[in-house]
Amino acid sequence: MNKSISILDKDYVLWVKELVKRYRSSQIKAAIKVNKEMLRYYWELGKDIEEKQVDNKYGSKFYATLSRDLCHEMPGVEGLSETSIRYAKRFYVLYNQQIANLPQVVEESETANLPQLVEKLYSDLFSIPWGHHRYIIDKCSNSSDKALFDVRQTLENGWSRDMLLNVLGTDLYERNGKALTNFKSTLPDVDSDLAQELTRDPYNFSFTGLLGKYNERILKDTLLTNITNFLLELGTGFAYVGKEYRLQIAEKEKFIDLLFYNLKLSCYVVVEVKIGEFDFADAGQLGGYVVACNHLLRKEGRDNPTIGLLICKQKSNTLAQYALESSSQPLGISEYELEKLYPEKIEGTMPSIKEIEAKLDGQNND
Repeated sequence: MNKSISILDKDYVLWVKELVKRYRSSQIKAAIKVNKEMLRYYWELGKDIEEKQVDNKYGSKFYATLSRDLCHEMPGVEGLSETSIRYAKRFYVLYNQQIANLPQVVEESETANLPQLVEKLYSDLFSIPWGHHRYIIDKCSNSSDKALFDVRQTLENGWSRDMLLNVLGTDLYERNGKALTNFKSTLPDVDSDLAQELTRDPYNFSFTGLLGKYNERILKDTLLTNITNFLLELGTGFAYVGKEYRLQIAEKEKFIDLLFYNLKLSCYVVVEVKIGEFDFADAGQLGGYVVACNHLLRKEGRDNPTIGLLICKQKSNTLAQYALESSSQPLGISEYELEKLYPEKIEGTMPSIKEIEAKLDGQNND
């Protein structure tokens, strides 16, 4: 009888680890491929039901009957329940609106690219799990734009199902890109659009649990105590650099409330938090910090111009707009709210210190 042996050779051990890694990678790829094909099947099933109007033709028992007949013909196959078939129709009806609207929303120069745009839509739709889709369908059944936004945010951020469910309750679609900014006049077009999309108004700070009296220090401390939630609320690609970040300017010391680096924009982001109402002086202070960061922290060829973001409890849009027009620095002004409460446990994705260091090092080596 053969007995197993233990091979302690270092190369052999590394090879075994590589084989395990390779196998798991192939499993993931296989699972993604299966998911894509299953979603394509649901899409075609929903399309058939909608175009043939079979639910109207055969009455209220149609879905249960179709589920029974499919399961009879394909015993052991999962995903053919009455509920899944109903979702398949809703899946198709919801996102087919996007395809129907494409010729109306694209510019004339892009009309020739409609097939590619449709394929991009299919690629996005078929790249997240069916369980995620069911949550989105339930929450966004009246808006295909909102639903597609949540699909693409899920893809971009790698949200788990629980994380997606949490975000669906925060009105992110309605808040995304809504800060008052002067990015159009202070940043290149490609950067200004991306920077605008990374803003929100209002920011939802309800995860802090602050309901009574608090000052700015308490708010900042609580935001950093809940740093995962805070980075998630700020948006994609934000990495935390420091709190009360010290800048030595001539003979004076200045302290930035919160300093971040955004990996998508490749720039520092100065965040000032105010618990009161916005005033002109706030924009002047923020603009000064932005200029100081460009002189003291920004590396030419590595970093894009620093952006400033002021998050206050209340603002007059007219006052804020005047302040933005008066500044030559890229600034954004938003409000925050504390009313809505998140579930206690949130699992999301955010860039790690290693990721930000790797990006900076890579740019230095270019």
